[in-house]
Amino acid sequence: MRNQVFIISSLVLLLSCQQDSNTMSSLYELPKKLKEVSGIAYSPEAKLLWVIQDRGNANAIYGLNESGKIESNITIQNATNIDWEDITKDSNGDLYVGDFGNNENARKDLCIYKVSKDSLQKSAINASYKISFEYPEQKKFPPKSKDLLYDVEAFFEYKNNFYLFTKNRSSGFDGTTLLYKVPNNAGFHQAKLLGKFKTGGSYKNNAITSATISPDGSKVVLLCHGKVWLFQDFTGDNFLSGKANELQLNHFSQKEAICFKDNSTLLIADEKDKKIGGFVYETTLERLKTQP
Repeated sequence: MRNQVFIISSLVLLLSCQQDSNTMSSLYELPKKLKEVSGIAYSPEAKLLWVIQDRGNANAIYGLNESGKIESNITIQNATNIDWEDITKDSNGDLYVGDFGNNENARKDLCIYKVSKDSLQKSAINASYKISFEYPEQKKFPPKSKDLLYDVEAFFEYKNNFYLFTKNRSSGFDGTTLLYKVPNNAGFHQAKLLGKFKTGGSYKNNAITSATISPDGSKVVLLCHGKVWLFQDFTGDNFLSGKANELQLNHFSQKEAICFKDNSTLLIADEKDKKIGGFVYETTLERLKTQP
């Protein structure tokens, strides 16, 4: 029996190590029920990682402890998971779920749900309010294939506004991501276009899948499947106007979620795909900057 336990433990350790790279360390494997994680947000006070899954999954958020076990499973009763693509939090610790996945660029019901920090002790809650919005630049639903610019999988909240970074699905992909601003107020809003950035390369390697801002507001990071883009020294809230650095993760998987744990440490999660992915990883900006 002791030998069996040793063998099983060794296999688990080996699998975990295979998920590592020279830039990231795997913290834990995600629970089996969380195979399609699309967003994460870290609450330092509770030491919980809040997790959502995208379309086809429950309208629920999950709180994982530092061992990766589910401590909270909260159903949002007045919200539907049409295509939840990211989760973020504000400086008060309230959570926001972005239901703005828009693969075909045909949706007219894009929204964000607020989840009050004070309600996170319950198993079934109502969202505090709903923020709906549209992109004024989009005139057709869907637009022509060369103009498929209005899918979003990446956002964060900062100083009572949301900042959304589009995922380019256009033919002739050039990596253009648009930065939109939406006020954190209940009701319907016109998203304001603030800027754009071109990652170049291929869709597989340069499509934006998540975004995060450091607690001190000085750094913004955009996630791709095998790299991150770091923005610093920006002017105001036009984050894409800052100095951009492309940082390699040296690890390719379907990475869909990123958040800052502190001003330097990043947490990253990928979806489970056969024998690859389904983990939460940790890295630091200092570690990433040392890689070629």
